[in-house]
Amino acid sequence: MKVLVHDHSGHPFQAELSRELARRGHDVTHSYVSGYVSGKGRLEALPGEQITFVGIGGEKKVEQRRYVQRLFREVTRGFALVRHVLQVNPDIVVLSNVQIPTMVIFAFVMSVLRRPWVLWHQDVYAIALKHLAGSKLGSHFHAVAKIFWWAERYCARRAAAVVVIADSFVPVHEQWGTAAKTTVIPNWAPIGEITPRERDNAWSTEHGLGERPRLVYSGTLGFKHNPELLTGLAAAVGALGTPVDLVVVSETVTEPVLREDAAAKGVHLTMLPFQPYERLPDVLGAADVLLVLLEADAGAFSVPSKTLSYLCAGRPILGFVPAENLAAHLIEESGGCVLPPESGSVEAAAAWVHDLLADRSLGAKIGAASRDLAVREFNLDTITDRFESILSGTSRAKATVK
Repeated sequence: MKVLVHDHSGHPFQAELSRELARRGHDVTHSYVSGYVSGKGRLEALPGEQITFVGIGGEKKVEQRRYVQRLFREVTRGFALVRHVLQVNPDIVVLSNVQIPTMVIFAFVMSVLRRPWVLWHQDVYAIALKHLAGSKLGSHFHAVAKIFWWAERYCARRAAAVVVIADSFVPVHEQWGTAAKTTVIPNWAPIGEITPRERDNAWSTEHGLGERPRLVYSGTLGFKHNPELLTGLAAAVGALGTPVDLVVVSETVTEPVLREDAAAKGVHLTMLPFQPYERLPDVLGAADVLLVLLEADAGAFSVPSKTLSYLCAGRPILGFVPAENLAAHLIEESGGCVLPPESGSVEAAAAWVHDLLADRSLGAKIGAASRDLAVREFNLDTITDRFESILSGTSRAKATVK
């Protein structure tokens, strides 16, 4: 079977799935958008691997808040994606993390050409936008959210199959009339690539991280996150008598706010851009506590994938996330701490971190439980079996058009 997996973001676990499909004998091309700034995975073939990795859409980065420019770029990417599909000429396409304007163009052309494709639904963008409109975005985004709802439904209806990452997505597809072709497969992280490392390692030394306990956040910081919870937590732990380093590995428009807030609160902040994927195990291993953020409005329709990488790293996790989110369940099962994503949670979070740092054996125990949970849950053979079944079924059928 000739398979094209296109993951806009270039994240690690999508690349791992492509590698496993290729290892099973499929002819796999894995593509991503070169200019999208994110924590990318290993996007090049290793010696002996029979798989092709391709970056499309150009290297130029786009300022996320320049909306007209961004819309133009996402429309352009839609045509680039169509050309890419025609060039690869696969039996089946899997689409992940693709922006709505890009996906509408893609879905329309695939419908005309009668080519089957699978929507790997990582976020319900229309619902996220609806919640942000009028708060973090202007009120006119209510109208944009309605358009996106229609557009996202249009795309889902034209996919031959849909894979969603949590049960909470299913009611949306019931409304869209696409639940019958929807399968729930939770995300995972590559346990063989993200392994536990020593706290004091080459990466921590390279960046001058000393003896102070370290709170580490690694991943996207966007509208779905409140970065002031990070600085508030670090300051509160310090106020309990345990000064800490706050290490943030991200590239975000909120960086100036984060720096100013850290300075105002007297927090020792180390801010770094996304690190090469091969350094990620050392980045996460350097933490005493790993931090997760997710706003309450995004609770049901987004699962922070960084949580899954954190579990692989074998470190205690503290999450300011809604209790109903899948990430919250995983953190609690590992023995970590979950609190609502609001400033009123900072005091309790600081107390948990303070007690954890005072008891190294407890931190080691929770870290080991985190790694055990990852090994138990992230079974690549089982996951690939499920994807392979969906791809085999849809690649032989014509695209479903309602």
